[in-house]
Amino acid sequence: MEARFLGIAELAETPSVAVVVDVMRAFTVAAWAFGRGAEKIVLAESPDDVLALKAGDPGWVALKDGPPAPGFDAVNSPGLLRSLDLRGRTVVQKTTAGTVGALAVKEASLVLCAGFVVAGATARLLRQQGCDAVTFVVTGEEGRAEEDLACAQYIARRADGSAGDATAFLRRAAGSRAAAELTEGVRLGSHPDDVALCLELDRFPFAMVAAVEEASMVLRPRAVPAPAPVPVPVPGDETSP
Repeated sequence: MEARFLGIAELAETPSVAVVVDVMRAFTVAAWAFGRGAEKIVLAESPDDVLALKAGDPGWVALKDGPPAPGFDAVNSPGLLRSLDLRGRTVVQKTTAGTVGALAVKEASLVLCAGFVVAGATARLLRQQGCDAVTFVVTGEEGRAEEDLACAQYIARRADGSAGDATAFLRRAAGSRAAAELTEGVRLGSHPDDVALCLELDRFPFAMVAAVEEASMVLRPRAVPAPAPVPVPVPGDETSP
């Protein structure tokens, strides 16, 4: 598989297959929203668009970066989101980098949104789809965010079947600027557990697929079960195949 790693501003053309990576914290939060039962996530262009969409359906959950604000129900923090009951709900999400990256490639034939929590399922889906060329959109810090690049490179290696231990990739993410800012409380609207939750490898068994639905970019989970282990015959065991 040919993999390219680009920042949002470096996207000169729409790729055929794009994996948009935002580890800290947009797509970790999205995965937790699905884990808490959300049906879908609408990726919005701006905070005003979030509020307009919620006004059209007050049952939707409005989510943004930063501290709590009037009209919004949640902030972009997995530690804070994990206690919510989102069964059957629609979440409307706007973040500084992750949602922007997904919207930048909305014309691609396949758009996946990812973080470490769905890395394995994302790689498996890329293999299932037979993707020969994949553009990984590194959303943070104008394409230089170490946590996003490490995650993108790890998914690429797993999709190729060549990834080994994830420790080095997770260590890079743990030492990133974003991790430091979250740990030090620089980023508002956070929880002390956010970094640890963002670095929880393969927490969820689904990939997250984004596609245009009725003029909106909508993110949905897609289950991608891990293959069952192949039984190893045991000498002298008559029950072994």
